[in-house]
Amino acid sequence: MDHERPEILEAVVAPPELSIADAISQLDVAGTGGLVLCRPDWQVAGLLTDGDLRRAVLRKVSLADPCGSIATRDPVVARAPIGPAEALQVMLQHDINHLPVVDEAGVLVDFLLRKNIVVDVPGDLSAVVMAGGFGKRLMPLTETVPKPMLPVGERPLLERTIDQLRGAGIHEVHLTTHYLPDGIVGHFGDGEAFGVHISYATEDEPLGTAGGLRLLPRPNGPFLVINGDILTRVSYQQMLRFHQKHAATLTVGIRAHEVEVPFGVVECDDVRVMDLTEKPRIRLLVNAGIYLLEPGAWDAIPAGRRFDMTDLIQHLLGEGQVVVGFPIIEYWQDVGRHEDYRRAQEDLRDGRY
Repeated sequence: MDHERPEILEAVVAPPELSIADAISQLDVAGTGGLVLCRPDWQVAGLLTDGDLRRAVLRKVSLADPCGSIATRDPVVARAPIGPAEALQVMLQHDINHLPVVDEAGVLVDFLLRKNIVVDVPGDLSAVVMAGGFGKRLMPLTETVPKPMLPVGERPLLERTIDQLRGAGIHEVHLTTHYLPDGIVGHFGDGEAFGVHISYATEDEPLGTAGGLRLLPRPNGPFLVINGDILTRVSYQQMLRFHQKHAATLTVGIRAHEVEVPFGVVECDDVRVMDLTEKPRIRLLVNAGIYLLEPGAWDAIPAGRRFDMTDLIQHLLGEGQVVVGFPIIEYWQDVGRHEDYRRAQEDLRDGRY
């Protein structure tokens, strides 16, 4: 690659033939929210954004398909040279967050990101981390250490979660605790040393994945709820924009998950066999343990008794409220089992997280 090109292009340029799965991996590492699809001569052939990938996940598009099939094929581009003010004007005019810059020959020479020109902070968004679980599946590691305080690398999992929240501009963090709460409170205190303000709500009895929220003051605006055993790089700003765009009462973070049926699957019409597929892979969308709620959803949680997020979602759906799914294409790993915990350690060691 031409050494005069900005370093960002090393990370964000991809061929249109690249699979969607590989594009997701490349974008997760790049952290730019978009890739520029280029031909071998560096002519721009398309723009692939995280929004394109999330919509593909919702439509259950095969991740083996070429990423060019879901990209914008004729994106807005700017001619070099262009300054930050002019670039921002173009982005605002077209309501875009990514701007490829080309020279007079149409060759890509730079890639500008709106977030690098204007700091995008999600207002007064607060967060709740549900950190009260027993971690029974991780015994004996959790005999004396609460699950969110298990080290990933040299730092507790919960410390990494709070760091990510602070990096997203979230400074008001509530922790719900139950099992071995002193280990959590003693480490974080009021949160000042970690750049946030932390308050605590201790459940005398387990209240489920939503019931503990009623121990906290009623929020004034949208708020995140995160399971304490999640390691992820999801963009909370993108999730908030998605939530607001769809005017949702509750947004569920969802993750694509494939299951291989270990048998040949037979399709029948009455007694007649119509088709047989050997060991098919079924693609599902699963709950990722990350939610964004409006205060109205908090109001629907009964006080003083066990109530899970599944109960809350079913209640909201029964009332005709808008509940939407936000596909998480960034790194995500549940750390609830021994094999998951080992995988998280390996991902950190190998640079995948």
